[in-house]
Amino acid sequence: MDERMELIEAIKARHSVRKYIDRPIEPEKAAAIRAAMERINRESGLNVQLVLDEPKAFSSGMWKYGQFSLVKNYLVMAGPKGDTAEERIGYHGEELVLLAQTLGLNTCWVGLTYKKIPGTFTLRAGDIVHCVIALGYGASQGVQHPMRPAGQFYESAATPPEWFLRGIEAAILAPTAVNQQKFKFFLHPDGRVDVKPLFSMAGYTRIDLGIVKYHFEIGAGKENYEWV
Repeated sequence: MDERMELIEAIKARHSVRKYIDRPIEPEKAAAIRAAMERINRESGLNVQLVLDEPKAFSSGMWKYGQFSLVKNYLVMAGPKGDTAEERIGYHGEELVLLAQTLGLNTCWVGLTYKKIPGTFTLRAGDIVHCVIALGYGASQGVQHPMRPAGQFYESAATPPEWFLRGIEAAILAPTAVNQQKFKFFLHPDGRVDVKPLFSMAGYTRIDLGIVKYHFEIGAGKENYEWV
């Protein structure tokens, strides 16, 4: 199976998981994630960090949304402020999520329901923590979020080609904050593609945008189009 097909299978298999079992991540799997993370940081200017065997960030039982349990490993998605950085956080964070899925691990994007534990990560001047990604072996494989019709997520003046529809199919499988799916794709007559965030009371739409762009890219195939 080539890399793209492996990622497509990971997109289909990935579901958000909030309950984990007490099993450490093997050193070789942690090394693979760390190598990808370090490459991403070099190329993107982000400051993503992997935290292992640290149970305090998710130790509170008071969170009303999420109900996380036994989360001891997570990615700290840190970087500069601003919309551009947020989109990069989403895009490259989902790259790490799907890598983890191919390694047999489970994940969940987390916006608010965690605590920042001093000493577990470091920030550069101007950095903030945008969110974290829980990581480990799930107590289950999670469940598929409710699916809305694909036609709600794009506009096209003509019948879209198959590569575009494959991209949309992958995009609507992407995780978004509280499953809000506040995005719309636009296929232009010249074959270029654009995607824009829609208004949301929950926020996080720029991070979501990066996540869905990564999914679309895998589903559509980068060779078939250019972004606007």
